[in-house]
Amino acid sequence: MTAVYITIDTEYSAGMALREGAACRAANFAGSIAGHSEKGDAGIFYQMDSFDRYGLKAVFFVDPMPALLWGTEAIADIVQPIIKRGHDVQLHLHTEWLALAGEKNPLGDRQGHNIRDFSYDEQLFLLNLARSLLMEAGAPSPIAFRAGNYGANDDTLRALAQLGIRYDSSHCPGIAGGYCDISLSPAQRLPIEHCGIIEMPVASIAARGGRQRHAQITALSAGEMLAAIRHARDEGLSSFSLVSHSFELMSRDRKHINHILRRRFEHFCAGLAAMKGVSSATYAANPPDLPRPDQTTPLLPHSPLRTAWRMGEQMLGNFLYRTKS
Repeated sequence: MTAVYITIDTEYSAGMALREGAACRAANFAGSIAGHSEKGDAGIFYQMDSFDRYGLKAVFFVDPMPALLWGTEAIADIVQPIIKRGHDVQLHLHTEWLALAGEKNPLGDRQGHNIRDFSYDEQLFLLNLARSLLMEAGAPSPIAFRAGNYGANDDTLRALAQLGIRYDSSHCPGIAGGYCDISLSPAQRLPIEHCGIIEMPVASIAARGGRQRHAQITALSAGEMLAAIRHARDEGLSSFSLVSHSFELMSRDRKHINHILRRRFEHFCAGLAAMKGVSSATYAANPPDLPRPDQTTPLLPHSPLRTAWRMGEQMLGNFLYRTKS
Protein backbone atom coordinates (compact mmCIF):
# COMPACT_ATOMS: atom_id res chain seq x y z
CA MET A 1 0.00 0.00 0.00
CA THR A 2 1.45 3.36 -1.05
CA ALA A 3 0.69 6.20 1.39
CA VAL A 4 -0.18 9.44 -0.43
CA TYR A 5 0.47 12.60 1.58
CA ILE A 6 -1.73 15.41 0.26
CA THR A 7 -0.11 18.45 1.86
CA ILE A 8 -1.68 21.92 1.88
CA ASP A 9 0.54 24.88 2.74
CA THR A 10 -1.99 27.03 4.58
CA GLU A 11 -1.02 30.67 4.95
CA TYR A 12 -2.22 34.24 5.04
CA SER A 13 -0.73 36.55 2.40
CA ALA A 14 2.22 38.53 3.77
CA GLY A 15 2.20 40.56 0.56
CA MET A 16 -1.37 41.68 1.13
CA ALA A 17 -0.58 42.59 4.74
CA LEU A 18 2.42 44.61 3.55
CA ARG A 19 0.32 46.49 0.99
CA GLU A 20 -2.83 47.03 3.05
CA GLY A 21 -1.71 46.90 6.67
CA ALA A 22 -3.06 45.06 9.70
CA ALA A 23 -6.67 46.03 8.92
CA CYS A 24 -6.75 43.48 6.06
CA ARG A 25 -7.09 40.41 8.29
CA ALA A 26 -10.70 39.57 7.32
CA ALA A 27 -10.08 40.14 3.62
CA ASN A 28 -6.83 38.19 3.86
CA PHE A 29 -8.61 35.24 5.45
CA ALA A 30 -11.33 35.37 2.79
CA GLY A 31 -8.89 35.37 -0.11
CA SER A 32 -5.95 33.32 1.18
CA ILE A 33 -7.56 30.79 3.53
CA ALA A 34 -11.26 30.39 2.70
CA GLY A 35 -10.87 31.18 -1.01
CA HIS A 36 -14.13 33.10 -0.93
CA SER A 37 -15.67 34.51 -4.11
CA GLU A 38 -19.08 35.67 -5.27
CA LYS A 39 -19.54 32.30 -6.98
CA GLY A 40 -18.51 30.09 -4.10
CA ASP A 41 -15.37 29.06 -2.23
CA ALA A 42 -12.20 27.25 -3.26
CA GLY A 43 -10.00 27.41 -0.13
CA ILE A 44 -9.50 25.02 2.77
CA PHE A 45 -13.20 24.53 3.55
CA TYR A 46 -13.94 23.55 -0.04
CA GLN A 47 -10.82 21.36 -0.04
CA MET A 48 -11.93 19.60 3.15
CA ASP A 49 -15.45 19.15 1.73
CA SER A 50 -13.86 17.41 -1.26
CA PHE A 51 -11.59 15.26 0.89
CA ASP A 52 -14.50 14.24 3.08
CA ARG A 53 -16.68 13.43 0.06
CA TYR A 54 -14.05 11.06 -1.29
CA GLY A 55 -12.91 9.64 2.05
CA LEU A 56 -9.44 11.23 1.92
CA LYS A 57 -7.28 12.74 4.64
CA ALA A 58 -4.87 15.64 4.20
CA VAL A 59 -2.01 17.38 5.97
CA PHE A 60 -2.38 21.14 6.45
CA PHE A 61 0.97 22.82 7.05
CA VAL A 62 -0.23 25.95 8.87
CA ASP A 63 1.91 29.09 9.22
CA PRO A 64 1.34 30.64 12.68
CA MET A 65 3.64 33.63 12.18
CA PRO A 66 0.78 36.06 11.34
CA ALA A 67 -0.06 35.81 15.06
CA LEU A 68 2.76 38.33 15.53
CA LEU A 69 0.50 40.83 13.79
CA TRP A 70 -3.02 39.65 14.66
CA GLY A 71 -2.72 37.36 17.68
CA THR A 72 -3.32 33.62 17.92
CA GLU A 73 -7.06 34.00 17.25
CA ALA A 74 -6.16 34.51 13.58
CA ILE A 75 -4.44 31.13 13.61
CA ALA A 76 -7.15 29.41 15.66
CA ASP A 77 -9.64 30.39 12.92
CA ILE A 78 -7.63 28.10 10.64
CA VAL A 79 -6.48 25.34 12.97
CA GLN A 80 -9.66 24.53 14.83
CA PRO A 81 -11.87 23.79 11.78
CA ILE A 82 -9.15 21.51 10.37
CA ILE A 83 -8.85 19.60 13.64
CA LYS A 84 -12.63 19.38 13.96
CA ARG A 85 -12.87 17.83 10.48
CA GLY A 86 -10.31 15.16 11.39
CA HIS A 87 -7.42 16.33 9.22
CA ASP A 88 -3.78 16.79 10.21
CA VAL A 89 -2.21 20.12 11.26
CA GLN A 90 1.56 20.42 11.02
CA LEU A 91 4.00 23.35 11.13
CA HIS A 92 4.78 25.83 8.35
CA LEU A 93 6.80 29.04 8.73
CA HIS A 94 7.20 32.13 6.56
CA THR A 95 9.80 34.45 8.06
CA GLU A 96 8.51 37.36 5.92
CA TRP A 97 6.11 38.11 8.78
CA LEU A 98 8.99 39.35 10.93
CA ALA A 99 9.15 42.47 8.74
CA LEU A 100 5.45 43.08 9.42
CA ALA A 101 5.63 42.59 13.18
CA GLY A 102 7.28 45.94 13.91
CA GLU A 103 8.04 46.29 17.61
CA LYS A 104 6.66 42.77 18.14
CA ASN A 105 9.45 41.24 16.08
CA PRO A 106 10.94 38.76 18.59
CA LEU A 107 14.36 39.11 16.91
CA GLY A 108 14.41 42.89 17.07
CA ASP A 109 15.39 44.27 13.69
CA ARG A 110 16.43 40.90 12.21
CA GLN A 111 14.49 40.00 9.06
CA GLY A 112 14.81 37.45 6.28
CA HIS A 113 12.91 36.10 3.30
CA ASN A 114 13.56 32.47 4.27
CA ILE A 115 14.37 30.65 7.46
CA ARG A 116 17.73 29.67 5.96
CA ASP A 117 18.71 33.38 6.18
CA PHE A 118 19.06 33.05 9.97
CA SER A 119 21.70 31.46 12.19
CA TYR A 120 21.14 28.09 13.84
CA ASP A 121 20.29 29.70 17.19
CA GLU A 122 17.86 32.13 15.53
CA GLN A 123 16.22 29.29 13.62
CA LEU A 124 15.88 27.27 16.80
CA PHE A 125 14.21 30.26 18.48
CA LEU A 126 11.85 30.90 15.54
CA LEU A 127 10.82 27.27 15.21
CA ASN A 128 10.14 26.99 18.92
CA LEU A 129 8.12 30.22 18.82
CA ALA A 130 6.12 29.07 15.79
CA ARG A 131 5.42 25.71 17.43
CA SER A 132 4.16 27.47 20.58
CA LEU A 133 1.92 29.81 18.57
CA LEU A 134 0.47 26.88 16.62
CA MET A 135 -0.29 24.97 19.80
CA GLU A 136 -1.80 28.05 21.45
CA ALA A 137 -4.18 28.13 18.47
CA GLY A 138 -5.35 24.60 19.29
CA ALA A 139 -3.05 22.30 17.31
CA PRO A 140 -1.37 19.23 18.78
CA SER A 141 2.39 19.38 19.14
CA PRO A 142 3.64 19.18 15.52
CA ILE A 143 5.87 16.36 14.36
CA ALA A 144 6.43 17.62 10.79
CA PHE A 145 7.56 20.88 9.22
CA ARG A 146 7.83 22.58 5.85
CA ALA A 147 9.68 25.84 5.37
CA GLY A 148 7.98 28.71 3.59
CA ASN A 149 9.25 28.88 -0.01
CA TYR A 150 10.99 25.54 0.76
CA GLY A 151 13.71 27.88 2.08
CA ALA A 152 15.37 25.60 4.65
CA ASN A 153 18.98 24.52 5.10
CA ASP A 154 20.76 21.87 7.16
CA ASP A 155 20.67 24.12 10.24
CA THR A 156 16.87 24.09 9.95
CA LEU A 157 16.87 20.30 10.15
CA ARG A 158 19.26 20.30 13.09
CA ALA A 159 17.03 22.78 14.91
CA LEU A 160 13.97 20.62 14.18
CA ALA A 161 15.80 17.61 15.63
CA GLN A 162 16.68 19.61 18.73
CA LEU A 163 12.98 20.42 19.20
CA GLY A 164 11.89 16.82 18.67
CA ILE A 165 10.12 17.53 15.36
CA ARG A 166 10.79 14.30 13.51
CA TYR A 167 9.94 15.05 9.86
CA ASP A 168 10.67 17.77 7.34
CA SER A 169 9.27 18.20 3.82
CA SER A 170 11.22 21.18 2.48
CA HIS A 171 13.34 19.26 -0.07
CA CYS A 172 11.69 19.62 -3.49
CA PRO A 173 13.81 17.91 -6.17
CA GLY A 174 11.46 19.07 -8.93
CA ILE A 175 12.25 22.78 -8.44
CA ALA A 176 15.70 23.60 -9.79
CA GLY A 177 17.35 26.73 -8.47
CA GLY A 178 14.79 27.27 -5.70
CA TYR A 179 15.29 28.56 -2.17
CA CYS A 180 15.94 25.18 -0.55
CA ASP A 181 19.56 24.87 0.62
CA ILE A 182 19.38 21.43 2.24
CA SER A 183 22.43 19.40 1.24
CA LEU A 184 20.54 16.75 -0.72
CA SER A 185 20.71 16.36 -4.48
CA PRO A 186 17.73 16.33 -6.88
CA ALA A 187 18.35 12.58 -7.21
CA GLN A 188 17.34 12.10 -3.55
CA ARG A 189 13.60 11.47 -3.91
CA LEU A 190 12.97 8.93 -1.14
CA PRO A 191 12.54 9.62 2.58
CA ILE A 192 15.98 9.73 4.20
CA GLU A 193 17.52 10.34 7.61
CA HIS A 194 19.45 13.58 7.34
CA CYS A 195 20.78 15.95 10.01
CA GLY A 196 18.90 14.12 12.74
CA ILE A 197 15.42 14.05 11.19
CA ILE A 198 13.61 12.21 8.38
CA GLU A 199 13.45 14.30 5.22
CA MET A 200 10.28 13.65 3.18
CA PRO A 201 10.90 14.96 -0.35
CA VAL A 202 8.11 16.39 -2.47
CA ALA A 203 7.47 13.95 -5.33
CA SER A 204 8.22 14.71 -8.96
CA ILE A 205 7.92 13.29 -12.48
CA ALA A 206 10.31 13.27 -15.43
CA ALA A 207 10.06 16.32 -17.66
CA ARG A 208 11.54 17.29 -21.01
CA GLY A 209 15.31 17.59 -21.28
CA GLY A 210 16.04 15.32 -18.33
CA ARG A 211 14.48 17.72 -15.85
CA GLN A 212 11.95 17.00 -13.10
CA ARG A 213 8.58 18.62 -12.46
CA HIS A 214 7.28 18.72 -8.90
CA ALA A 215 3.98 17.22 -7.80
CA GLN A 216 1.81 20.26 -7.15
CA ILE A 217 -1.80 20.93 -8.14
CA THR A 218 -0.78 23.94 -10.23
CA ALA A 219 2.25 22.18 -11.74
CA LEU A 220 0.76 18.87 -12.94
CA SER A 221 -2.53 17.87 -14.52
CA ALA A 222 -4.81 15.45 -12.71
CA GLY A 223 -3.78 12.79 -15.23
CA GLU A 224 -0.08 13.36 -14.51
CA MET A 225 -0.56 13.22 -10.74
CA LEU A 226 -2.63 10.05 -10.88
CA ALA A 227 -0.22 8.40 -13.34
CA ALA A 228 2.68 9.31 -11.03
CA ILE A 229 0.93 7.76 -8.03
CA ARG A 230 0.11 4.57 -9.98
CA HIS A 231 3.76 4.43 -11.06
CA ALA A 232 4.94 4.85 -7.45
CA ARG A 233 2.55 2.08 -6.35
CA ASP A 234 3.69 -0.27 -9.12
CA GLU A 235 7.34 0.39 -8.22
CA GLY A 236 6.63 -0.55 -4.61
CA LEU A 237 7.24 2.90 -3.12
CA SER A 238 5.86 3.28 0.39
CA SER A 239 4.94 6.97 0.03
CA PHE A 240 4.21 9.81 -2.38
CA SER A 241 4.01 13.45 -1.27
CA LEU A 242 2.31 16.22 -3.24
CA VAL A 243 1.73 19.90 -2.52
CA SER A 244 -1.06 22.41 -2.79
CA HIS A 245 -1.87 25.71 -1.07
CA SER A 246 -4.91 27.11 0.69
CA PHE A 247 -5.30 29.72 -2.10
CA GLU A 248 -4.12 27.61 -5.03
CA LEU A 249 -7.49 27.12 -6.70
CA MET A 250 -8.08 30.86 -6.96
CA SER A 251 -7.12 33.47 -9.57
CA ARG A 252 -3.90 35.39 -8.98
CA ASP A 253 -5.72 38.24 -7.24
CA ARG A 254 -7.51 35.69 -4.99
CA LYS A 255 -10.92 37.09 -5.83
CA HIS A 256 -12.22 34.53 -8.32
CA ILE A 257 -12.30 30.73 -8.52
CA ASN A 258 -9.99 29.21 -11.13
CA HIS A 259 -12.50 26.66 -12.39
CA ILE A 260 -9.90 24.81 -14.44
CA LEU A 261 -7.79 24.17 -11.34
CA ARG A 262 -10.82 23.34 -9.21
CA ARG A 263 -11.95 20.73 -11.76
CA ARG A 264 -8.37 19.38 -11.78
CA PHE A 265 -8.49 19.09 -8.00
CA GLU A 266 -11.87 17.31 -8.11
CA HIS A 267 -10.67 14.85 -10.78
CA PHE A 268 -7.56 14.16 -8.74
CA CYS A 269 -9.53 13.46 -5.55
CA ALA A 270 -11.99 11.19 -7.38
CA GLY A 271 -9.20 9.31 -9.14
CA LEU A 272 -7.16 8.82 -5.98
CA ALA A 273 -10.17 7.57 -4.04
CA ALA A 274 -10.89 4.98 -6.74
CA MET A 275 -7.28 3.78 -7.09
CA LYS A 276 -6.42 0.40 -5.62
CA GLY A 277 -3.26 -0.15 -3.64
CA VAL A 278 -2.96 3.42 -2.35
CA SER A 279 -4.41 5.40 0.53
CA SER A 280 -4.24 8.97 1.72
CA ALA A 281 -2.09 9.42 4.82
CA THR A 282 -1.18 11.94 7.51
CA TYR A 283 1.93 12.46 9.60
CA ALA A 284 -0.08 12.12 12.81
CA ALA A 285 -1.76 8.82 11.94
CA ASN A 286 0.58 7.31 9.32
CA PRO A 287 4.12 8.71 9.68
CA PRO A 288 6.34 7.95 6.67
CA ASP A 289 8.51 4.86 6.61
CA LEU A 290 12.13 4.85 5.54
CA PRO A 291 12.62 2.91 2.30
CA ARG A 292 14.34 -0.43 1.96
CA PRO A 293 18.12 -0.13 1.48
CA ASP A 294 17.76 -1.45 -2.10
CA GLN A 295 14.78 0.77 -3.02
CA THR A 296 15.18 2.88 -6.16
CA THR A 297 13.13 5.87 -7.28
CA PRO A 298 12.43 5.65 -10.99
CA LEU A 299 10.49 8.70 -12.15
CA LEU A 300 7.27 8.48 -14.11
CA PRO A 301 8.63 8.79 -17.67
CA HIS A 302 7.96 11.97 -19.59
CA SER A 303 4.85 11.77 -21.77
CA PRO A 304 4.51 14.36 -24.57
CA LEU A 305 0.76 13.72 -24.65
CA ARG A 306 0.25 14.34 -20.92
CA THR A 307 2.51 17.39 -21.10
CA ALA A 308 0.58 18.83 -24.06
CA TRP A 309 -2.71 18.35 -22.20
CA ARG A 310 -1.38 20.15 -19.13
CA MET A 311 0.10 22.98 -21.16
CA GLY A 312 -3.23 23.47 -22.89
CA GLU A 313 -4.96 23.66 -19.52
CA GLN A 314 -2.36 26.12 -18.25
CA MET A 315 -2.68 28.39 -21.29
CA LEU A 316 -6.46 28.48 -20.98
CA GLY A 317 -6.26 29.07 -17.24
CA ASN A 318 -3.78 31.90 -17.65
CA PHE A 319 -6.00 33.53 -20.26
CA LEU A 320 -9.13 33.27 -18.13
CA TYR A 321 -7.84 33.75 -14.59
CA ARG A 322 -4.42 35.40 -14.60
CA THR A 323 -5.55 38.74 -13.23
CA LYS A 324 -3.14 41.24 -11.72
CA SER A 325 -2.04 40.32 -8.20
